[in-house]
Amino acid sequence: MSDWQPTATWETLLRRAKLLRDLRKFFDQRSFIEVETPLLSSEVLVERHLDPLSAVLFDDSQEPAAGRRMFLQTSPEAHMKRLLAAGAQAIYQVTRSFRGGERGQRHNPEFTIVEWYRRGDTMIDGMTLLSDLCEALLTRGPAERISYGDAFRQHAGVDPFTADTSALAALAAARGLALSADIRAHHRDELLNVLLAELVEPQLGKQQPTILYHYPASQAAFAITTQGRPPDQAQRVAERFELYVDGLELANGYHELTDADELQRRMGVANDQRHTDGKPTLPPAQRLLAAMRSGLPDCTGVALGFDRLIMAATGSRNINDVLPFATDRA
Repeated sequence: MSDWQPTATWETLLRRAKLLRDLRKFFDQRSFIEVETPLLSSEVLVERHLDPLSAVLFDDSQEPAAGRRMFLQTSPEAHMKRLLAAGAQAIYQVTRSFRGGERGQRHNPEFTIVEWYRRGDTMIDGMTLLSDLCEALLTRGPAERISYGDAFRQHAGVDPFTADTSALAALAAARGLALSADIRAHHRDELLNVLLAELVEPQLGKQQPTILYHYPASQAAFAITTQGRPPDQAQRVAERFELYVDGLELANGYHELTDADELQRRMGVANDQRHTDGKPTLPPAQRLLAAMRSGLPDCTGVALGFDRLIMAATGSRNINDVLPFATDRA
């Protein structure tokens, strides 16, 4: 096949267009306002494993390499939270996001993301809205809910909160999972991520969509933390949740952190980890921190990978099959 042709069939692209219309209808019926925010910014929300692409914003076209370094956003999160701090109540966005180093069956460096926030929502409210959206678009029934701890105990046979690093490494070895010596010895969260990806996630969302919630506090990202519920009541957990369909992660949500000092600390830790990983550090989102200090309201937000939603709707196994032109043909 010639590489000028689209990677998705026309039938798939028609299905994609319909789901996009249905998605906007879903949010419009719930009084969400659609917004648009910049793709380019001089700063980012710093995360260890998310690598933004950069561009030079030049003033002189004869010197295109001389100018301000800008970043294509990995998600619209920072700008949307700034809108909330400025008075927005319930907002959503359908936009493009960009992440370097991500190319594979489920990843394309340029992708469509749907992100939404609503003031006053708890984590439970956020999970309910996400389940309702999934049911409306995929018609596979409401999502079941299972805690991170219960999912590990059920599908991996280990308690992710009480097992030490050596026990997690031994489980990975027993299941034939390849790990570096450094991860086996020192990186508990990385071990948990490998076990989640290899042993737990493939079991989620098979009979009906599944929402996984209450991640370890060390994996909070930009979520608030709270005390766990039985049997994890002795643990501090993150009010973070993710949606899975047929083992494929579609969405990631947080009961959002509103403490600017804590967000600044977490971004500093992420930059330290990036340095340890041999990656460049990134300029933290100072304007978001200023907005949070002026008053970010209590809210819950969710980011959904729209291309992955189309994969779930069409039974596709490769993200190329739901994109008009994947990066290799762009």
